[in-house]
Amino acid sequence: MGFGDEQEDTGELDGWVVTNNEDRDKVLATVAKTVVEFSNHCGKHYIYIKGSTSVRTRLYQIGISVFMEEISMDFDVYGSQGGVFYKFQKNVNYDAFLIKRK
Repeated sequence: MGFGDEQEDTGELDGWVVTNNEDRDKVLATVAKTVVEFSNHCGKHYIYIKGSTSVRTRLYQIGISVFMEEISMDFDVYGSQGGVFYKFQKNVNYDAFLIKRK
């Protein structure tokens, strides 16, 4: 899954741009909804999530942590440390995530 801002001159997606247009929560909610819809239609596939920067990956981790109780009702969540995945735990730093519908 990838997302970013559309470049006006080329129409290409730029996942590295920082726009600071204060829509972070809206973007994260859209990503979460997309994960739910994908798993509804495509079954129990693993979904790999990693930010284009470590700061963005940390933002995803915070979002997962805040909503972990709700997320864990329908999904198993794993965090990667050095390429090895572990069951997600709050207050542990990860460099990527796997999510799979139960």
